[in-house]
Amino acid sequence: MKVFLSTDMEGTAGVVDWGQCRGPGQEYEYYRGQLQAEVNAAIDGALAAGATEFLVNDSHSTMQNLRPDELHGRASYLSGRHKPLYMMEGFDESFDAAFFVSYHGSAGSTSSVLHHTYNPRAIAEVRLNGVIAGEAGVNALVALAYGVPVVLISGDRVTIDEAKPFCPDIEAIVVKESISHNAALSLHPDTARGLIRDGAQRALERLPDFRPPAITRPAELTVRYHNRAFAELACALRGVEQENEQVVAIRNDDPLQLFRTFIAAVLLSRGVSE
Repeated sequence: MKVFLSTDMEGTAGVVDWGQCRGPGQEYEYYRGQLQAEVNAAIDGALAAGATEFLVNDSHSTMQNLRPDELHGRASYLSGRHKPLYMMEGFDESFDAAFFVSYHGSAGSTSSVLHHTYNPRAIAEVRLNGVIAGEAGVNALVALAYGVPVVLISGDRVTIDEAKPFCPDIEAIVVKESISHNAALSLHPDTARGLIRDGAQRALERLPDFRPPAITRPAELTVRYHNRAFAELACALRGVEQENEQVVAIRNDDPLQLFRTFIAAVLLSRGVSE
């Protein structure tokens, strides 16, 4: 049984501030350790359910936050900037299941701690088939393309609620309740890790009950930017149409190509905004 883990950081128990999840600094060093422990908890649960192979895609910020020699299950480690499939790089039909660990709410959410969707400087909201989508929903397009279910997501409750329209049967692991953009009530780290471990084991034990993400095709991503310039820039890409001054639409029957076009638009906006 082969498991893919895409891991962010803002959804880690205790994380409520950008300084905690962006280095350098003691706060970042401490919380990257907390993230590592949550990833390992998911792997431990998967091992208990019989999983034998793991690929961890480090998907947060510069995408080099984990310590590969400390990953459980002798997991392979994919890190570094500028991955063509970004948070889903390395994923294909050879996997039996996907875990999204330490994910966060979308740019369209006003209540999820550190909420954003890929590029907070440029993107104000993303909708998938008319429904507000966070990174979990957008990334589920890749799982759909390869016919593989997303079986576990951890983060705050808003993150789970936003993912469920696309992944309705997920093991939902709530490790904190968001109070505002920069405040949350978190479980004790040991409790959070225990829930993640047990949830990972349960998810794989009922793997035959899962189906690939529930996303109707042809699918449409609508992206609302903070200003007109980003929308106009995105329209330089084939398949992107401007809906109004700040909104573009991307439509495709192929979920993988839809995702690729979206990522290209993200990278364009990131290059300009940074």
